[in-house]
Parts: sequence; structure tokens; C-alpha cells
Amino acid sequence: MKRRTLVGGIAAAAAAATAHTTPTAAAAPGPSPRRIGMSDVRGLQERFADIIASDHRHGGQLGIEQRAAALADEALNLQRSGNATQRVRANLYACAASFRSSAMWAAIDGRRYADAQAHMREAQALAEMSGDQAIKFRIWSHAGSMYRHMGRPADALAANDVARNLPITRRDPMFASLGLARQAAIHGASHEPGNTRRTFERAREAMERSDQADYRPVWMTAFYDQAELDSLALSAHLALGDYPAAEFHAHRCLAGLRPHMVRSRAITTTRLAHAQLAQGDADAATATAMKVPAGAATQHARVSRMLQEFGAALRATAPGSPTVQTWNEHTAAWRTRA
Repeated sequence: MKRRTLVGGIAAAAAAATAHTTPTAAAAPGPSPRRIGMSDVRGLQERFADIIASDHRHGGQLGIEQRAAALADEALNLQRSGNATQRVRANLYACAASFRSSAMWAAIDGRRYADAQAHMREAQALAEMSGDQAIKFRIWSHAGSMYRHMGRPADALAANDVARNLPITRRDPMFASLGLARQAAIHGASHEPGNTRRTFERAREAMERSDQADYRPVWMTAFYDQAELDSLALSAHLALGDYPAAEFHAHRCLAGLRPHMVRSRAITTTRLAHAQLAQGDADAATATAMKVPAGAATQHARVSRMLQEFGAALRATAPGSPTVQTWNEHTAAWRTRA
């Protein structure tokens, strides 16, 4: 799409230059192009904050992905609608990259990986044109998460290393901490317990060095804190088969999650149920899994798949038990409400 846009822009510029230099092309001057300014950028940034809020409430929805992609196109169209300084244009590219990265994340969260990779390529190009280090970090860090969910830990580590090697991680310990925490989760998926524990410790230390500055982008401040660090540790320890540690981090994550993190609470609750079931406590695990809201259980791809896996594990652990019957009745009610 961008190649067509660039080609179209070049063709339009060539036509304009030809009209200007041809004597017979004289015509009455038209209205001056509008001036694009930082107020336009701020309007887009406010809409980006709305996308972030929708993601934390619902997560993975196709509607969020489509809306974010449309807003990325809108930011690019604004580039062509008038005159702007280089600073404003760089910010518009950053806005477009931000929206495209949210489309990418929604596709990852919804397990639509082919779409996620298409959004990723678009977002990476836009981020390069913007020069914005924070959004470059977000895109490459998301790429690492995407490959981890796809079961490609080597690619996940390589992508996450691109994020971790950006200068912003040396300037801001919070970015360094997030890069390390996601690296630790990848080590967990690769079944490397020593590297997992050491890297999480480094992530925790980096977080402790950071301040509560308000200059960080909204996508960072909206989600990354101790609760998210525990969420990533929960994922890693589940992958490692260290179920007591996974349960510990799950409880701590749930205690620290901010109210707007609805999607994260559903994911963490589901993972806690898995950790409890793996320790042989089918009753407690089932009670935990039943706390997942019906909307997340039926409409969020990752949560739905984890609950299906939970049900299969429960039936294998306690076949024919009253607990299995309770779970089957509960999930049937979910499907009825869906």
C-alpha cells in the first residue's frame, strides 16, 4: 500500500511541476493548502489513547485491529492534505506507526498471526520514517511476543534483541526492564530455567531504578508495572513446569492489576487455574477458571484456547468426577450466553 502511495505522490508531484512550467497551463490560483500542525497530531494521539483503552478492556478483537489500521491510514492521509514542518511530519509518521503497532498487537492477541506480520512490516517502515525510538521499541518488542506465541523462540529472541539494543533502553530503565522481562519470558518458553530467573532479576532491578516520569508514551504507562512483570513471570514458569512459582506470580499479579486491565485479569486468572490444576488441586483450579468472565472466555482467542486446554486437562485428571460435571455445565452456560 505504501509503495502505491509513494508512486502516486511522485506522479502527482510530476504533474504539478509540468503544469507549473507549461506556458499554456496558467490558471487562476486556487486556495492555499491547509497548514497541518501539532494540534492535528494531538488529536490523533488522543484517539490512540482510546485504542489503548479498548485493547486493555477487550483485547484481540478484530474490530480493534481494523479501527487501529484505519487510523494509521488516516494519519498518513493527513500528511498529504496540507503543508507541515518536518517535526509535524515526523510526529504524523509516529502516530501512523503507533496505530499500526496496535493493529499488530490486536492481531497477535487474537492469534491472527499472518495479519499481525503484515501490520508489523508496515509499522516498522513507518517507525523508521518517524525516527521515534519508543515506537520502534514497541514494534520490535511486540514482534518478540508474537514469535514466542507462535512457538518460534529463536526468532522471538532475535526480535526482542532489536528492541533491547535501541538507545532508549540505555536512557530509560523502564524500557530496559520491559525488554528484559520479555526476554525472560522467551527463555521460559525455551525451557531455560537459569536464564529465566537471572533475566527476571535484572528486569526487576531495572524497574527499581526507574522513576515515575510522565514523559513515557501512553502505551507504556498504561500497562507496564510490577503486575505485568509478574504476568510475564507467570507465563515463563508455566512453560518451565514450575507450577508453585507460577501460582505465586499469578496471585501477585492479580493483586496488583489496575482496574482497567480487564483482558490481563482474564488471562492471568486462566493461567492461575492451569497452575493449580497442574499441582493436583482440581477443585480450586475449576473454581478459579469459573471466575473468568463469559465475554473473555468466548470472545478472546487466547483465553478461549487456554480454557479449552484447561477443560481437556481437567477431564484427563479427574474423569467422570463432579468437578468435571460442574465445569462442563459452566462452559455450556458460556456458550449459551455467547
